[in-house]
Amino acid sequence: MGTHDVVVVGAGLAGLVATAELTRAGRRVLLLDAENAASLGGQAFWSFGGLFLVDSPEQRRLGVRDSAELALADWFGSAQFSDDGSDRWGRAWAEGFVDFAAGEMRSWLHRQGVRWFPLVQWAERGGYTAGGHGNSVPRFHVTWGTGPGILEPFVRALLDARAVGLVDVRFRHRVTGLVVTDGRVTGVRGDVLRDDHAARAVPSSREVVRTFEVEADAVVVATGGIGANHDLVRATWPADAGRMPERMLSGVPDHVDGSGIAAARDAGAAVVHAERMWHYPEGITNHSPVWSHHGIRILPGPSSLWLDADGHRLPVPLFPGFDALGALQHITRRGDDHSWFVLDKTILGSEFALSGSEQNPDLTGKDVGLLLQRVKPGAVGPVETFAQASPEFLWADTPAELAAKMNALQGDARIDAATLERTIVERDRQVTSGLGKDLQVVATNQARTYVVDKLIRVAKPHRLLDPAHGPLLAVRLSVLTRKTLGGLHTDLEGRVLTPDGEVLPGLWAAGEASGFGGGGVHGHRALEGTFLGGCLFTGRTAGRALASDVS
Repeated sequence: MGTHDVVVVGAGLAGLVATAELTRAGRRVLLLDAENAASLGGQAFWSFGGLFLVDSPEQRRLGVRDSAELALADWFGSAQFSDDGSDRWGRAWAEGFVDFAAGEMRSWLHRQGVRWFPLVQWAERGGYTAGGHGNSVPRFHVTWGTGPGILEPFVRALLDARAVGLVDVRFRHRVTGLVVTDGRVTGVRGDVLRDDHAARAVPSSREVVRTFEVEADAVVVATGGIGANHDLVRATWPADAGRMPERMLSGVPDHVDGSGIAAARDAGAAVVHAERMWHYPEGITNHSPVWSHHGIRILPGPSSLWLDADGHRLPVPLFPGFDALGALQHITRRGDDHSWFVLDKTILGSEFALSGSEQNPDLTGKDVGLLLQRVKPGAVGPVETFAQASPEFLWADTPAELAAKMNALQGDARIDAATLERTIVERDRQVTSGLGKDLQVVATNQARTYVVDKLIRVAKPHRLLDPAHGPLLAVRLSVLTRKTLGGLHTDLEGRVLTPDGEVLPGLWAAGEASGFGGGGVHGHRALEGTFLGGCLFTGRTAGRALASDVS
């Protein structure tokens, strides 16, 4: 038809993987992205690089006994797929992804030079019954090099393909619509934006220089989700989960606005489960922002007291690191825009990590010397910087002083000093007993039976009011937008479906735009480490299937 076999819209991880698979098969690809070359790789560049791997050598070396059967049970327990048929494709993609995570994913990436930090992390523990949400065992494998380390082989493949003329990359090309001819998607149209040479993820100009239209045998939409479009997030958030606050932080750059999903829907594609989202309640304002409302997520250990805006502990099992979405929904149902961690200096040093490649320079830079600092007492550099520079980190010697600072920051009097002190004292008595009935204290003790948690992630239980571990610290937490769990409805090859369930010829989708597969591979809840993995799996699957489909 045209000079290109396939147009791939979006140069994030899913788009790069799909492009790599297509060009490896000799297909000619036009890769379009609204941002400039500095932002190649999209959101994945900023990620912690965590991958959900099952029964890996890293797990086995640590004595972790995992299996595909256990992982799939955990996935289904978290997803809670609907039985009305709407999750048919999402469930099928989930089965395929777990097989991939337990099988070919690690060796496929390893052959391309990807490596992992040997200490596997335990994210989203759940805390419910065996059939409920959460990971039964540690599965969060942090990539050596974090997000840039995952991107590297696919960026290299892109450069190699461009050198031999198999791919044409056009930045500052914003797709606004799909071209449909006789019921088939035959190309894309959009705007060429003025190149203002913005740095990576810095908000860029939307001034239109000219329009464009290109044709191809097929189009792949890999434009990500809606996380930076706060109005759309609020409008789409399910009513039974309360309301999203007016003040929110963004965990993604401004260009993650849902425009690619909207363009496909306008061309006849089905969008399903748009109300399913995965945002975080543990956001803090970035003291050095790159994009609008830039927030960073705290990756907490289990010891901090988690208090709502009135100073009351969140209900069991909404402890730090156990059920992020459950905690978020508890907060939004209350109508609050913030909550609090209350801890001490020792817990900060042992348990706080920050998500993102730029917040982990040791792992991102593959700096072994810097990495060894993690096993020493005290907070790692970026956490220490936040602790000193952020006005949302409040230090105090007594509960009364802490309550006064919390109220001053918020400009209200919702934290009662006597109640805060009683809450801390009650918790401390449980720790002092050596046993105790407080389920958070029990869970913290249990976490230390895992060697990695004992070594670098979970502080030895102690009294918060013990001066040897002070001073006290309160951290104000805000809602941080991040991931879209629903999206374009696709079959198991990545072909986009219409509202009546038929294939929309010529259109494919990958990554977050497709709900990481099938319009919702995660169902209602996700397990950490599955977002980057979902981009890899959907990009690879769609690219390979499309390479065979395009003649």
